[in-house]
This record gives sequence, structure tokens and C-alpha cells, in this order.
Amino acid sequence: MSKKLYVGNLPWSATESDVREAFEAYGEVTSVKLIEDRETGRPRGFGFVEMEDAGAIEAIENLDGRDFGGRNLKVNEAKPREERPRW
Repeated sequence: MSKKLYVGNLPWSATESDVREAFEAYGEVTSVKLIEDRETGRPRGFGFVEMEDAGAIEAIENLDGRDFGGRNLKVNEAKPREERPRW
């Protein structure tokens, strides 16, 4: 089984390989997706990391609140996206 983690407060300079490297210290990373602004293509400062269960729990414990590129990461289990009403 794998878990999807939300990773927030990323520095704008962070790349998917930077994030992958940080999380691989705790287990096998299946995927990394950094979210970009649809219109500008610039990073939005958050993303998602998918990794195996045991490593995901360890990554949350070790990386949440830790300095990463001058910013304190916010790492927790991703929650399913809520449907937003369309106006």
C-alpha cells in the first residue's frame, strides 16, 4: 500500500527531484507532483508525494516543520479533494 502526502510551504525554487531526495531518506517514493499555477506556470508552493506506508509515516514525523530551503515544511497525509461548487 502507498500513501499520498501533502507537502506545503515549499520554497519556490524547490524541484521535484529536491523533494524526492528529501523523502527518499524515509522510504521508496512512488511519485512526486509539484503544483503549478494554471495561468502562469509558476510553482504554487505545495505538492504531493506518494510513497509506501511505513516510510510515509516516518517522513511525516521527521519532515513536518523541518527547514527545507529556508522554509518550514508542512507535511501530512493528503485528504481527498473536496468537490467545490461551480458558480
